[in-house]
Amino acid sequence: MKFILTFIFCTTFTIISSGQPTSVSSKNNNTMENTIKVAAAQISPVFLNKQQTVEKACKTIEEAALKGTKLIVFPEAFISGYPDWVWLIPNSKSAELNQLYTELVTNAVSIPDNSTDKLCKAAKNNNINVVIGINERNTETSNSSLYNSILFIDDHGKIIGKHRKLIPTGGERLVWGRGDGSDLRTYQTSAGILGGLICWENYMPLARNAIYEGGAQILTSPTWDKSPNWLTSIQHIAREGGLFVISACMAFSMNDLPDKLEFKKLYPEGREWVNTGNSCIIGPNGKILAGPLDSQEGILYADIDLNDILAAKRMFDVVGHYSRPDVFHFEVMKK
Repeated sequence: MKFILTFIFCTTFTIISSGQPTSVSSKNNNTMENTIKVAAAQISPVFLNKQQTVEKACKTIEEAALKGTKLIVFPEAFISGYPDWVWLIPNSKSAELNQLYTELVTNAVSIPDNSTDKLCKAAKNNNINVVIGINERNTETSNSSLYNSILFIDDHGKIIGKHRKLIPTGGERLVWGRGDGSDLRTYQTSAGILGGLICWENYMPLARNAIYEGGAQILTSPTWDKSPNWLTSIQHIAREGGLFVISACMAFSMNDLPDKLEFKKLYPEGREWVNTGNSCIIGPNGKILAGPLDSQEGILYADIDLNDILAAKRMFDVVGHYSRPDVFHFEVMKK
């Protein structure tokens, strides 16, 4: 007896598990090398200050490029900061929350805007691909709501895509809307085929499968999670997908929070770090190649060989010879 499992999402394209790689959504004329240097930027934003955060990002891009890096990944919500107050302030404190939300929206990114222009220029001038976490305004409608998004920029300085987090976690739902899944795709770049999932989206098996079906060679995973459980999970994901994973988390100290913010007083006395980071770069065999980097700002580098993906998938290719399309049917529905 044959069993068929059907999974349905609402997005703008369809993927069938046929054992063949799905074509990526963005093609260009970049020449892809097998061995490349990649980086995870474990740095802090200038909290709720878009202009200064973008300037810091551009300097970091230049620094990484000087070392021959072809891809750099920044943390979740890097521009202009992760709203950690959602875990501290009760929703009844409307006046305080209104003020913080207003500042967050004011310092969020519209695609495109002056901040994306600067990032694109930095990527082009330094011949480097950039993946960066942003608070994104919903410019398609009210321009007043936010998404937790990743922005993809190629080494020609072109915005090749974005991805909005499908489901904010817990208290994050008080700040961010839900992505519609239309941007669950991969991108061909000079650094390889890139996909991206944000923080606990990486825990969603079907979201991962959509990225695997897109032929991803590198999964970029901007995150706020620094925990040992997170590190264990993304090591598993690297093995499951047979790909490289770049986990970029923010190192953010109490000194990075302006004293004027009332919620700063809600942290335990003597606390030094809001988030310690623990960024890392992982190979397709699940082994950590760089990091974790704990309780400090810095850039992690790793030289990766895309041929290692082929070696990893000889025994287990989750969307290839191990996928059993005669038994399972995976579909991402058009909207």
